[in-house]
Amino acid sequence: MMFGRITGTVVASRKDEKLDGLKLLLVQQVDAYGKITNNYVVAADSVGAGKGEVVLFATGSSARQTTKTEGRPVDAVIMAIVDTWEINGEVMYDKYTADAGMK
Repeated sequence: MMFGRITGTVVASRKDEKLDGLKLLLVQQVDAYGKITNNYVVAADSVGAGKGEVVLFATGSSARQTTKTEGRPVDAVIMAIVDTWEINGEVMYDKYTADAGMK
């Protein structure tokens, strides 16, 4: 699993029928210390995430392990919306504080 921030949506009016009904989001990867990277992935949303939220996502065969993505041709899935995370007692991110921005 990796951390990411939802930066946008992806609309594909013509796609494989197995992708019908899936919301596709653009996710920018974030490192464990909250630093935004230059890595992006298009991920199927299995939890109702929205723009600006910090999420956990998985890639590869793990992306097809959720109930919404099982048996579908996806290589990345958003499977959690992050509330907080900390490292060695230091809060790296807290969704509920005013200064919850990424570094």
